[in-house]
Amino acid sequence: MGDKSDIIINIENLSKSFGDHQVLKDISLNIRKGEFVTLLGPSGCGKTTLLRMIAGFLQPDEGTIMMEWGKKNGKEEFRDVAGIPPHQRPLNTVFQRYALFPHLDVYDNIAFGLKLKGVPNDEISSRVRKVLKLVSMSDYEDRDVDSLSGGQQQRVAIARAIVNKPKVLLLDEPLAALDLKMRQDMQIELKEMHQKLGITFIYVTHDQQEALTLSDTIVVMNEGRIQQIGTPTDIYNEPVNSFVADFIGESNILNGTMIEDRKVNFIGHDFECVDEGFGENVPVDVVIRPEDVYIGYKLDGAQFTGTVKSCVFKGIHYEMYVDTDSGNELQIQDYDAFEPGKTVQMLIHPDDIQVMRKERVENVIDCVVLNETRVEMFGEEFECSPVKVPEGFAGRLEGAPAKAHVQFSKVDLMDHEEEGDASGEVWFILYKGDHYHLTVKTESGGHIHVDTNDIWDKGDIVGIKILPEDIIVELSDEQEK
Repeated sequence: MGDKSDIIINIENLSKSFGDHQVLKDISLNIRKGEFVTLLGPSGCGKTTLLRMIAGFLQPDEGTIMMEWGKKNGKEEFRDVAGIPPHQRPLNTVFQRYALFPHLDVYDNIAFGLKLKGVPNDEISSRVRKVLKLVSMSDYEDRDVDSLSGGQQQRVAIARAIVNKPKVLLLDEPLAALDLKMRQDMQIELKEMHQKLGITFIYVTHDQQEALTLSDTIVVMNEGRIQQIGTPTDIYNEPVNSFVADFIGESNILNGTMIEDRKVNFIGHDFECVDEGFGENVPVDVVIRPEDVYIGYKLDGAQFTGTVKSCVFKGIHYEMYVDTDSGNELQIQDYDAFEPGKTVQMLIHPDDIQVMRKERVENVIDCVVLNETRVEMFGEEFECSPVKVPEGFAGRLEGAPAKAHVQFSKVDLMDHEEEGDASGEVWFILYKGDHYHLTVKTESGGHIHVDTNDIWDKGDIVGIKILPEDIIVELSDEQEK
């Protein structure tokens, strides 16, 4: 674990499956004392499963969760909490459903755990009144919990958790059931509460704005893996991949080419940037936040022009979509409104251009060769370009493992799944300024990526069609002798 002087929880190589579905995949994470850590991601990404394993409600299939357990011989002792039940761990959990006892008043709900532990009545009274003050509920101790608003019930649930003086407080989407105004008010109160208590908060949410508002550290998750760990500023300004850039706030994510250090080409123009170390003439993704595009009718230093498509007032700023002179669409946010149909000039400063390495430049799919012009992939048979058999190939072609290379633009999606050679579900959609980049999860559990101008919705069931000449098969190295 290295230096663990300020670490309270150390998670290493954690994995969890439910049946054939792997929910968490090799998660490693350090959580520090007094930190407000948010596990952030879309539904089904594994964040709640991770929280429940920390709490003790689920056990991992692989990996360890080590927690600080106090001092032994003057040194902090860590324990592997596998097998230790939730009530014996030095933490408490606040759930989305508050799980308050309807037959008990506010005071007795908060005092319930202390009474079970046999804490003296005088100490119970002192601790309950202290936490009631902390959650701004001092005048409510005799109230029936069913008479409270949602926000008040949430305060009681938090008070019940912190009255036990846990080292760590776990919060599983605790504000999800509240209306927008109450949720915003409770975010401020939670942040203040965390600062006053000085204990570690681990918070689960799918709300990006909530995570940016509350957190010291954000852990962005997707499909059971950690995508990025960082401060809210780091996550927003320096996303490591297109998923994070798209999920955290609003972004223009565009195809580009890194010409050389500090020079990148995108939307048909060369721009100075601050990024280095990508190489020369390398395909990259470029992220531009909508508020970082300067726009005007006459703009000093303008780098490119465009035509305003739409302009909508959003309360604080105007949100505009502009067709650039290269045919790309940009989302722009500005305090001034620009009229649809008008030609505008635009400028992007080097510091506001975020360059990311592409996660992939084509589909590379595991497959099995059936014969010289046929392969099996995604559990289905596809016709392919004639397989090139290397000189000295020793094995039989039939049954040989291989890789199928398919360009994103060569995959066609069909409205009806039976029209394709395979079928799947649209899983992730990324708009790239002049086309959509889709991830389709196939029935076999694999993924294929698609560039298209067609509009699809997440969750659409589609057929997957690829022409034989667009499937280029490469035999695996171990088959070449």
